[in-house]
Amino acid sequence: MVKIVKLEPIAQETSVETNGNLLSILMSKDLDVLKECGGRGMCATCHVYIKEGMVGLSPMGRREQRTLEVITSCKTNSRLACQARVLSNGVVVELPPGMYINSLQDIEALIGRRAEQDLLHPITGKALVSAGQLITRSILKQLENTSFKVGEYFSNTTDV
Repeated sequence: MVKIVKLEPIAQETSVETNGNLLSILMSKDLDVLKECGGRGMCATCHVYIKEGMVGLSPMGRREQRTLEVITSCKTNSRLACQARVLSNGVVVELPPGMYINSLQDIEALIGRRAEQDLLHPITGKALVSAGQLITRSILKQLENTSFKVGEYFSNTTDV
């Protein structure tokens, strides 16, 4: 059976097979989702908020709970799109604002410009530069010791 899911703030409705995950919906809409761990629930780069219909999703597993505990933008309605499976209609997904940083080269290319959207830390999801702010070299210092292999980071810090 097909279920209907609504994506906010882009106001699009889309269908997914029952028990299909939210990540497949985001990918089918060509939305910029890193899925750094390959959909294993270990990296939080597919983090979304569920505005409505949380009961229409599969229960949260232990790995997903532990991964969500690490990110600073986590709320009670947070889910990992790769782990949340759609079981019934009425699910409304809100995409977090901002763009995860993939590498230091991403930032170096933008120094001196204003951020078009929040630039988010690849591990914590914390906004390093808010939309409209000038991107400076100081952000490179903040990311100096950050491993951009997010999946490896989470597999080494959580025992699931």
